[in-house]
Amino acid sequence: QVQLVESGGGLVQAGESLRLSCAASGRTFSGYAVGWFRQAPGKEREFVAAITWSGGNTYYAESVKGRFTVSRDNARESVYLQMNSLKPEDTAVYYCAADLAFGLPRDIDEYGFWGQGTQVTVSS
Repeated sequence: QVQLVESGGGLVQAGESLRLSCAASGRTFSGYAVGWFRQAPGKEREFVAAITWSGGNTYYAESVKGRFTVSRDNARESVYLQMNSLKPEDTAVYYCAADLAFGLPRDIDEYGFWGQGTQVTVSS
């Protein structure tokens, strides 16, 4: 079992930045791919970004490419999502998710472990 806890959310203005953290505990984290997802009110949860267990490869949704950067520090058992040039449409609850994988899972069903989420609100 892996337990995940997100932090770093908040209220910012459009154009500003936030850095989300996802802290893992339980089993060794280094073998797990990690994804970031978000869910806006009234909408389905959607993929944002993913990073391989080694941190060597990443993948982003088109809507955040060039603005968001995912990284990880396995020694600290943490994954980060740096979000720059935030837009009001980025407003959502952001979740990190993990599962044993060699690739870059992008579907919700491919992740077995989830955090509780952290709210990000971007005002115009």
